[in-house]
Amino acid sequence: MSSHEHLPLELDSSFLNTSTIIALCVFFALLCACIIIGHLLEENRWANESITALLLGLCAGGVVLLIRKGASSHLLKFSEDLFFLYLLPPIIFNAGFQVKKKRFFKNFSTILLFGIFGTVISFCIISLGVFWIFRKIGVKSLSLKDHLAIGAIMSATDSVCTLQVLSQDETPFLYSIVFGEGVVNDATSIVLFNSVQTLDFHNIDGLTVLKLIGTFLYLLFTSTALGIAVGLLSAFIIKTLYFGRHSTDREFALMILMAYLSYLLAELLNLSGILTVFFCGIVMSHYTWHNVTESSRITTKHAFATMSFIAETFIFLYVGMDALDIDKWRESKASAGTSAAVSSTLFALVLVGRAAFVFPIANILNCVQKRESSKIHFKQQVIMWWAGLMRGAVTIALSYNQFASSTRKSPESALMITSTIIVVLFSTIVCGSVTKPLIEAVLLRHRKPMVSDFTDNVSLEDLGVLLLESGDPSNSNNNQPARRASSLRLLISHPTTTVHYFWRKFDDRFMRPMFGGRGFVPFVPSTPTGAADESSSA
Repeated sequence: MSSHEHLPLELDSSFLNTSTIIALCVFFALLCACIIIGHLLEENRWANESITALLLGLCAGGVVLLIRKGASSHLLKFSEDLFFLYLLPPIIFNAGFQVKKKRFFKNFSTILLFGIFGTVISFCIISLGVFWIFRKIGVKSLSLKDHLAIGAIMSATDSVCTLQVLSQDETPFLYSIVFGEGVVNDATSIVLFNSVQTLDFHNIDGLTVLKLIGTFLYLLFTSTALGIAVGLLSAFIIKTLYFGRHSTDREFALMILMAYLSYLLAELLNLSGILTVFFCGIVMSHYTWHNVTESSRITTKHAFATMSFIAETFIFLYVGMDALDIDKWRESKASAGTSAAVSSTLFALVLVGRAAFVFPIANILNCVQKRESSKIHFKQQVIMWWAGLMRGAVTIALSYNQFASSTRKSPESALMITSTIIVVLFSTIVCGSVTKPLIEAVLLRHRKPMVSDFTDNVSLEDLGVLLLESGDPSNSNNNQPARRASSLRLLISHPTTTVHYFWRKFDDRFMRPMFGGRGFVPFVPSTPTGAADESSSA
């Protein structure tokens, strides 16, 4: 008699699978353990929750292997759909929702330079290095498409781990640059990877390169526009229909569903869902969030952060357990020396590829910047280089997409997957654990007090630009009228401040009256806001 015949319920029915229940129980128990351990290690500067989850996943995967006596388990199988459709969207959306917009857009041109041109430089260096070195190691069966795909795969930084090792309050400038670059970098890497899959390598010319650049620019602008459009639509609907007078739950539900819908629409239209949901989060935090009731604001802020936190922890648990999927290691048939040589080569190329664009681009920007506060000093460049070395679930997902298909059952394809996993584990554990102490030793020990990004105070130089634009009466005499600087002159001399100033004027005059935002406070008698309004009117 089988063991299932002793159970009061039939667990092998079509709608309830025993292995699924076991997998969910394991993962939820591990999530609880990660939260508890993360709380206990909160003050530890060497550990963070991503490293804790990764190590816990490795331990759990080892236990599963021991229980199954070395046999592989579907509990450890990596699913691209689970990662890209369910785990990544809440993380990227919350990052856009919580990001300090003023500092992010102040550094937007710098972020684009690092995220786009830097990724392309890293892609070229890694691809060329792999093509040249792998043949000397003995890995000779990979095609040109595989080498280019490896360049795109290894160029994708781990923006999830960056969120945990950098602090938005302690190092706001580095956080905005490195995290913003990470979001654009992921999108660029995925675009490069998809472009490699569609290129005809028998007929490559200058027109092909132009088509590749045009495709990337199209995806960049259309993905961003879609995210902004969905965010504005949610703000307009909630402001116009005002769900809060009947149910605050509807406000919260609509924000979640429309944010997720933006990601799905982007993927349906073959756009970058990462960029779309990121900018949707920014727009929702600027307009939609201010249109809901006070209770909904508190709910959405904590709910989005909680969903992001759970998804982040789940990803690292997932990667840790998948690393011990024994079938992949058996299929590679590579010796320990070969595996170590391939993994070391990949990580060394990641080091060189990132250094090849971080330091040159930063120094070029320093030559262009006039203000000392806007320059990226060498210590900051070192942190930017080191913090961007971590590779994560995006890298593993792209590696599976390239080398784990049923038609690619070869030892060297399996070797590429296992080597990618080794790079991800090493970079996350080593680089992730060292980043916080490195920041404290290099930057925070002698740091000066910083003004919060939430304040609207501008520097004296910014104030001077605004006075120039409106005509400063103190600079005029009794006989000559004040000279009014042209908008073009201001844009050339102070682009960031001028664009921000005119955007604020446009936002106050046109956008907020239509889409709401700060200053629009719905009247609900049952809320504290409504009570305050009633008392003031009395």
